[in-house]
Amino acid sequence: MSIRVAVPKESRTGERRVALVPEAVARLVKQGFEVRVQAGAGRGAFFDDRQYEGAGAELVPDATALWGTADILCKVQPPAAEEAERLAEGAILVGFLQPLRHPELVQQLAQRRITAFAMDMIPRITRAQSMDVLSSQATVAGYKGTLMAAELCPRFFPMLTTAAGTIRPARVLVLGAGVAGLQAIATARRLGAVVEAYDVRRAAREQVESLGARFLQVELDAEAEGGYARELTEEEKQREQALLWRSVEEADVVITTAQIPGRQAPLLITAKMVESMKPGAVVVDLAAESGGNCELTVPGERIQHGEVTVFGPLDLPSALPVHASEMYARNMVHFLALLAPGEGGAKVPALDWEDEILAGCVVTHAGEIRQPALREHLAGGDS
Repeated sequence: MSIRVAVPKESRTGERRVALVPEAVARLVKQGFEVRVQAGAGRGAFFDDRQYEGAGAELVPDATALWGTADILCKVQPPAAEEAERLAEGAILVGFLQPLRHPELVQQLAQRRITAFAMDMIPRITRAQSMDVLSSQATVAGYKGTLMAAELCPRFFPMLTTAAGTIRPARVLVLGAGVAGLQAIATARRLGAVVEAYDVRRAAREQVESLGARFLQVELDAEAEGGYARELTEEEKQREQALLWRSVEEADVVITTAQIPGRQAPLLITAKMVESMKPGAVVVDLAAESGGNCELTVPGERIQHGEVTVFGPLDLPSALPVHASEMYARNMVHFLALLAPGEGGAKVPALDWEDEILAGCVVTHAGEIRQPALREHLAGGDS
């Protein structure tokens, strides 16, 4: 019997992505996997059941049976408690699990002896670039967030020369030059705005300037291992905010994207800074899901503070479900290749704990929480 890969319909309200698209299913079938898809799983991303059948998948109408017979279950969002309970003991769960935000789920998966891999914990090494869901989904978020900012802004983004005179371009400030920030810069530039950007990592300057934006020089360097940003000290935070204040005041739009894996998003824009912004200015906080970079951000809501709009959108990749699903599915296919037993191998998933990718993103296995830092956090050793 082949390894059974299952794709359920996402249950979280508003989630339109699907873990595997028909193109990805066809690739897995060619590799020898048996793929089963819940009927309607791809509908939110405009992939219909006939496309999955044409790719070689078996459609399953009963969600309980799908979960209970899977060797490997592929998801986008973390499963609900009742869904995790349906998994057979020893099954493998792969998805965007965010274990630090879902400690109860982690404990449940360990108790049920599920082998859980968090795609969002895959090490950022060269060999794992094709599996990097954080980058693929941040690309979508940066693009869509900028379009939302342009819609909320009461000014044109580009410079226009009209019979009524010349319209000056909007000034856009992007805080955080990771993947989402760089995509926001590129999109705002394509729309014709004048763009400034800031990041605590000095290495980001070259990338920012290559996209045609001006890099704000702040004498800080907070690059950590793997290209992420480390958390700043209190003194560094105060210096950072003071140096950013003038640029925030001059901006028509501020797009914030700064996040630290596993921690609260850093506070970059205080309420007083928002109050100093020009009338009609807009703040779009792409870090809202991890607490927000703006003090006034309300996750999932658009608020008016004086004459400034502050918007904290959630689950932005789901707003572009076709391409977000295609990118996520490609990441998933590359990851699942690590679990393929190979020619002549047993028809069970391969679990090579010497592989730094598998070892780096496994959350639970054989009844244990495998990551020391995660165990410490869940035990209360990390505030």
